[in-house]
Formats: sequence, structure tokens, C-alpha cells
Amino acid sequence: MMKGLKIFTANSNPNLAKQVAQAAGIELGYCEVSTFADGEIQVEIHESVRGQHVFVVQSTCPPVNQSYMELFVMLDALRRASAASITAVIPYFGYARQDRKVAPRAPISAKLMADLITTAGADRVVSVDLHAAQIQGFFNVPVDHLFAIPTLSRAWRETHGEGAEFVAVSPDAGGVERTRAFAKRINASIAIIDKRRSGPNEAKALHLIGDVTGKTAVIVDDMIDTAGTLTQAVDSLIKNGAKRVFAVATHAVLSGPAISRLKESPIEKVWVTDTIPLSEAGAKCGKIEVVSVAPVLAEAIKRIHGNDSVSSLFD
Repeated sequence: MMKGLKIFTANSNPNLAKQVAQAAGIELGYCEVSTFADGEIQVEIHESVRGQHVFVVQSTCPPVNQSYMELFVMLDALRRASAASITAVIPYFGYARQDRKVAPRAPISAKLMADLITTAGADRVVSVDLHAAQIQGFFNVPVDHLFAIPTLSRAWRETHGEGAEFVAVSPDAGGVERTRAFAKRINASIAIIDKRRSGPNEAKALHLIGDVTGKTAVIVDDMIDTAGTLTQAVDSLIKNGAKRVFAVATHAVLSGPAISRLKESPIEKVWVTDTIPLSEAGAKCGKIEVVSVAPVLAEAIKRIHGNDSVSSLFD
């Protein structure tokens, strides 16, 4: 089944790529991605890919622009090496929050990234928990949108169980569907925090919709960036009577003061996936626990290669 399949990676998240290849039952492809003295990216593919179905695992996480350039140059190298098909597996899709014009003369950078990925040579894209599902429509090639909620909810059930004593909380109105999916899997009710932004990376939690009194609250989000929204949500939940507060999120961006905010917050634990590798400070933070999405990515790769259904992964 794995005949004709190769998996390569650049430098953004090599540990995840190794786990994906291992779960898929093949060796990670041999290549080198380095940087010239002036900052230019150099990619060398050290094995034949002619007529092969190639998957490139590369999260476009910080440093975002460096990660994107590595991906673009590798896609171009594989296309020129006569790969039969090239799939860009992008667990974390950078620039996803710039998915619409929020002001006059503003770019739609997520669409630009989609165009650059396909121009560089991708025939298909796989990603996990896009910030907005409609980003799939920015691509003119097939997109397989994977979800981390089944993996995170399974880890939660194995550790804390399920039932009415839990309440899944959406930190904003846009995350209700994701929160409902998590709540359904742990048989919990849901609540929503009314959040209004005052600027980039600035948000203020205002009102809580739903009952959290005496319950263990689980905040469900797609990413944690500076953790400002998350820690404000924690404070709001505790003020409204929540007994304990946890969080689950797919992408641990954790930029700026995120780690210090989590340490100072009364939140007990934050569950994240490995779509983005933790920094040294993040790895040392006792409040952060990582759940791997490598098995899901590997299974998706095998199904795409075998022309099987990917959506049935989440039935």
C-alpha cells in the first residue's frame, strides 16, 4: 500500500514529521534544508522522487516567513525533480487570521499564501484546524481539513472522564461549533464568552452565556497566541462560579508573554497538540500538556495515497 509514497520535511517541526512517517510505516525522506550566509534558503533532495507521491510536512509556525520560504523552495525542488504528485501537509497554517479585509486597503494574506503554495508546486493541501474553514476555498487544489477535537477529547476522557460535571466553553462566538463538537464527545453542556477586540492581540472578555457554577470548565480554542484571551476567559469563568478551569487548543503559538500569563493564571492545565513545537520555556511549563496529532496525519496521508475517504476519519 505504501509503494510510491515518500514523506519529507523541512526545519519547522521535524519531530512531528518523524512521528508521522513512523506512524505511516515508512522512513522519512532524506533531504537537507539550509540557509546561505545572506539568508537565502537552499534545499537538496538526496533521493529520487521521480514518479513518486510526495508529502511535505511543514508547519508554517514561527519564524513564519522562514517556514513558508522553506516550504515554497522544497515544493519547487520536488516539482522539478518530477514527483508524480506533491501534497503540502501544513499542520499549522500561518497567516490564517488574515482571512478577510478588516480595513480599507488591507491585504487578504491567507489567500496570498494559498496562491503561493499552489504556484510553488502543491497539488493538494492537508491542514489541521484552519482558523476559518472557508480558507479551504482560497486554494484552487483539493484541501483536506483535519480536526484535532477528536484527539483532544479522547485524551480528556482518558484522563478526566465525561459527564454533566463538565462544561465546554467557547472563548468567542466564532468558536461555538468547535466547542459543541468537544462537548458532544465528553457529554457536557456548553457556554460562550462574549469577547470584543480592541486591536491586534488585544481582547476583553465581557459576558458569559451559560451556566458554569460548580462545574469544571474546559475552554476550547483553535490556538493560543499571547494567551490574553485565554487568561481573561479563565478569570471570567472563576468569577461566575466555575470550580476548576482547564483549556484545550490545537495550535500552541505561545508568543510574547503567553508562558508567564499561563503560569500566573489560576488555570490548572492546558492541553495542546504538536502542530507547533513548544519552545524551551513552553516545554518546561508544568501547566502545558502535549497530545500528538501524528497518528491522524499519518492515517490521512495513507488514505490520500490509497484513494480512500479522509472524512470518514471523523465519523
